Amino acid sequence: MQFYIGEALVGDGNEVAHIDLMIGSKNGPVGTAFANALSTQSDGHTNLLAVLEPNVAVKPSTVMITKVTIKGMKQAVQMFGPAQAAVAKAVADSVADGVIPKDQTEELVCVCGVFIHPAAESDEKIYTYNYEATKQAIAAAMKNEPSADQMLAKKDSAAHPFKGF
Repeated sequence: MQFYIGEALVGDGNEVAHIDLMIGSKNGPVGTAFANALSTQSDGHTNLLAVLEPNVAVKPSTVMITKVTIKGMKQAVQMFGPAQAAVAKAVADSVADGVIPKDQTEELVCVCGVFIHPAAESDEKIYTYNYEATKQAIAAAMKNEPSADQMLAKKDSAAHPFKGF
């Protein structure tokens, strides 16, 4: 069984992208989370597969989950448009680059949490930031980064951008 966890924050303003993801075996806890995400939908939290275009889903199969309640068609279109395209392209490029081994794409699945701010305006920034955040999160996950030593080295100097003080 494989289980990898990654996270990345990219961009600024209302288009900032924050990706949390899990990559793992279909027959493990990530596979269970993947199936639950696709089969358990709720108002404002419509989960969707990452596709490069209709009828071309990425491998490993990736389900995108909303981290913010979608409260209108504008946000829905941003999730189903630039965010979905960005996540799909990042997964595909990660396979093409060898970050995710091509020979494991049928054994693995990905659960990808995507943040879309309700006041986001620029589809181009949503795409660019979510693409880069997804690529970074996948790379970190597949390398098991940060390591415990990397985390400990930052624990006293970390500057969280949304700490509020």
